[in-house]
Amino acid sequence: MTVTPAAPVTPPAVDVSAPGILEDRYDQDGFVILRDVLSRAKLDALLAETARICRGELGEIDGAVASAPDETDDEVIRRFLCIHYPHKLSSLMLDTMRHPAIVGPLTRIIGPNVKAMQSMLFVKAEGKPGQAWHQDEMFIPTRDRSLTAAWIALDDATVENGCLWVLPGSHRDGVIYPNREHDDPRYDCTVESYDFPWTDDDAVPVELTAGSVLLFNGYLLHKSLPNTGRHGYRRALANHYMSAESLLPWALPYEGQSMAQADFRDVLLVAGRDPYAYKGVEQLRRPRIRPDRDGGCDR
Repeated sequence: MTVTPAAPVTPPAVDVSAPGILEDRYDQDGFVILRDVLSRAKLDALLAETARICRGELGEIDGAVASAPDETDDEVIRRFLCIHYPHKLSSLMLDTMRHPAIVGPLTRIIGPNVKAMQSMLFVKAEGKPGQAWHQDEMFIPTRDRSLTAAWIALDDATVENGCLWVLPGSHRDGVIYPNREHDDPRYDCTVESYDFPWTDDDAVPVELTAGSVLLFNGYLLHKSLPNTGRHGYRRALANHYMSAESLLPWALPYEGQSMAQADFRDVLLVAGRDPYAYKGVEQLRRPRIRPDRDGGCDR
């Protein structure tokens, strides 16, 4: 299944101040765009932090190759495609995960009590691959279908440099579609969703200006294509959130627990209260790079 970038039409942004508009659009389409959430100064700070993270200055990253002192930031950064859990290395990334202009809309979509469980820092220099059609809920299962991604553009995301494509409304049935292996070199994952009732003609590219945010449902089918630009990056920070009321049966095994009780507790409360605070919080995941062809969410 191939998406062609002919005559792309970027969906309009949402006026978050208008009562009910954000919620209605999210329910209908499975995604909303928030324009100009981060200032230029904030973006510059996050881009500088990206270089420090890639150099290993803020802590160890499992699977990363140490940089040499004489390497430029550009030479170091473009070795990376995705770093998982940058919020565990950087207070700036952590603060962005809790940014009020992102968390506020999330409380209207998810509910008053919201927790986060994952951050991913994408670099995606020219020539780097995208990811085939997939649903985030396949990778991060929630009990109540509340999984929501906040995909934050640190550079302008365009069709040319590999922005996300979505299938509007594909979340509504709440179906996890089957997956199969593939060998398409355009994608860094080895599986793709298939056998869903949409075609590439239904796909919509989501072009974003730097500092804008795409919020989308965990059941929404989405993909991206390689960065075919002649130079430059398509850097993005993607965070995943869900209702604090829901258990998170993410990692197995849960010794002594049934699946109905399984609850991954490497989480961060970003709004409201955590009904399961009595369980405490564990540090279970370490910052790591994604190996080539390993796949995952939201490239």
